Amino acid sequence: MDDSNLSLGLLAEAMKNGLHDANESLSKVNVENFILPLLNAKSRLPKTYSNYLSRMKWFKNQYNKINELMHNNSSFCLDPIGKKVKDSDEVWEEYLKVSLVHDFQ
Repeated sequence: MDDSNLSLGLLAEAMKNGLHDANESLSKVNVENFILPLLNAKSRLPKTYSNYLSRMKWFKNQYNKINELMHNNSSFCLDPIGKKVKDSDEVWEEYLKVSLVHDFQ
């Protein structure tokens, strides 16, 4: 999780510093020159560009899940202080029932 948080922070910093292209994505060169050296300096296991792409795919998947949750379930809300999706246990239980049925169809 520490590597994921660090990766996300470095990605945000790179974007803020204008290292993205016109499509708002980072080139392989910028990832290898800016993100990976900083990440590898603090990581226990060295990361490659393939590791970076895999983690970005994971982040996108997580974002899409939360985005779907927030748009398709009006009973959920985002706690801006805790930065978490929150609601009652009953709402979560109903969501999980529907989700599990959908996943197994």
